[in-house]
Amino acid sequence: MAYGLDMSFLPGLAGRFVVFEGGDGSGKSTQLRLLVAELERAGVVFRQVREPGGTPVGDKIREALLTREIAEMTVRCEMLLYMASRAELCESVILPALRAGELVLADRFVSSTLAYQGAAGGLPAVDIAAVARVATRGLMPDLVVLFDVDTDAAARRLSPLLDRMEAKGAEFHRRVRRGYLEQARSDPRRYAVLDASKPPEHVWRQLCVALAERCRGWAGGQDRA
Repeated sequence: MAYGLDMSFLPGLAGRFVVFEGGDGSGKSTQLRLLVAELERAGVVFRQVREPGGTPVGDKIREALLTREIAEMTVRCEMLLYMASRAELCESVILPALRAGELVLADRFVSSTLAYQGAAGGLPAVDIAAVARVATRGLMPDLVVLFDVDTDAAARRLSPLLDRMEAKGAEFHRRVRRGYLEQARSDPRRYAVLDASKPPEHVWRQLCVALAERCRGWAGGQDRA
């Protein structure tokens, strides 16, 4: 039991699609590593993916999107590249894993595009949603875990070697945060918002409580349409 918590809910995640979201420096990667370790210990079959990337094609797209050697890229181009990587990942990895009854854990998905290229970048959400439906074949997560942290606090956690997206500046990342929170407010049954400003062990406790609650709901037939 990590940090003394009861992890008996973990088998209830089988066959689900759970996405970790949050701004750069939110600490979601740390929590993802903790969850992966517990899943391995419990023997739950899962597939872990990250965006952009996760496939040979997606990894090449990731290089183009995040390298600082490309100083300028239009927001629409960014959005379409993220979606291209996502389409390949869904087709090659995510959908086959879900059909096999595996838990899929994703480090980012469509919510990131809505926050970064939509709320912060200015693209209409309706346009992003239309492209997402094609890229993902209409796939939506069972749960989006949003790690929310103040923009200034998040910036202090980042490596000084920022990638192209991380280096977009404080006001850009404030808009990203607002975009994420607006998504969560508009779809509270699909989102769980965690206070990621707390120490890692406190965030982990929040995460476990949120996952356990969702597993109980799914077991009780409270799935989303």
